[in-house]
Amino acid sequence: MVTPDADVIVVGAGPAGSTVAFYLAAAGVDVLVLEKTEFPREKVCGDGFTPRSVRELVAMGVPMRPEDGWIRNKGLRVRGGGHVIHLPWPQTETFPDYGVSRTRKDFDQTLAVHARAAGARIQERTQVTGPVTDERTGRVVGVTARPVDASGRRTGDEVTYRAPVVVAADGVSGRFALALGLEKDPRRPMGVAVRTYFRTPRHDDDWMESHLELWDGPPGRSALLPGYGWIFGLGDGTANVGLGSVSSTAAATKIDYKDLLQRWVSHLPPEWEFTPENQIGPVRSAALPMAFNRKPLYHRGVLLVGDAGGMVNPFNGEGIAYAMQAARRAAEVIVQARARATDAQRDRVLATYPGVMADELGGYYTLGRAFVRIIERPDVMRVLTRYGLPRPALMRLTLKLLSDVWDPHGGDASDRFIAALTRIAPAA
Repeated sequence: MVTPDADVIVVGAGPAGSTVAFYLAAAGVDVLVLEKTEFPREKVCGDGFTPRSVRELVAMGVPMRPEDGWIRNKGLRVRGGGHVIHLPWPQTETFPDYGVSRTRKDFDQTLAVHARAAGARIQERTQVTGPVTDERTGRVVGVTARPVDASGRRTGDEVTYRAPVVVAADGVSGRFALALGLEKDPRRPMGVAVRTYFRTPRHDDDWMESHLELWDGPPGRSALLPGYGWIFGLGDGTANVGLGSVSSTAAATKIDYKDLLQRWVSHLPPEWEFTPENQIGPVRSAALPMAFNRKPLYHRGVLLVGDAGGMVNPFNGEGIAYAMQAARRAAEVIVQARARATDAQRDRVLATYPGVMADELGGYYTLGRAFVRIIERPDVMRVLTRYGLPRPALMRLTLKLLSDVWDPHGGDASDRFIAALTRIAPAA
């Protein structure tokens, strides 16, 4: 009998991987995380986290001190249709009433350090190359991996690591899932995020800012472009400035998003100082796999978590909160499975994971898919922003729905309305 190298192997140490590793280690599980890069490392992200993400950080006990680079925000400033409105994060029993900002370079390292402190083994510069399967059952019983240098070049021989459970948290590429024949569903929404950094006097803004209209020139006197823009102050003299666009299917678009970002930024107010001289680093982009676009979430001993399972919110492009939420749930399922006496019993428990996630997010993601079909048309967005933004009550409900910061256990009439919608919507 081959001795396993760990109780659980996690592929990838992004927010999903580090979070599941933290919870497993805290429960006394021997968990080995294999990460192809080394920390700190860059990732494309808006760097702004809603109260849903903050809830997950609080649950893990991650300190969010200002002296460590965390900056709080109190809500969303929305610009569009000639209007500017401020929407404070709602006060609910489920979520805190503030968000935070932190660069992904720092954020991912913070979570990895936190997981290590709980007892997780995180092995950097180790690129997983594929699954190892049992010849008799076809079940995944480990992974193959090779050491790499900082540029990703191979530096040694391939090694086999074995464990009875594997968590695939390797991001949007989903290479581990692909090796098992799990393809993306092209009918699910796919987003694109593009961002860069600027030195700016707006760096300490305590509102996350969203621009619902992107103009190819002076606002109101030029073409309206698809997508929405954001500005998130980081409190260190810089801001993350980017845009997102979404399509109701995974079909590729011909839009040059980097050029689109530069054109949009060039028409923002000059006092914000988003000039080429103040730009820090290149414009970078990433795909956003949405609404469970890869299934099943459990397959032959492997659980998909985060972007590997297409868990980005189609309403707003947020992925980290859902990666961490799914990681927490995956860890709970794994811990319960380990308490069963036989392989068959353990597998039945692991197989409950897709149902857990469908119950929590399936209906909401179905609503999000319908929302994307509506707003991917710029002419429709123009009407919605022009006539919807001046109505505060409607926008407060919209904020809760789009940010997924509503109270499922009661709250006010808007919370109950959203809860009813998510219950009615099929978790497809």
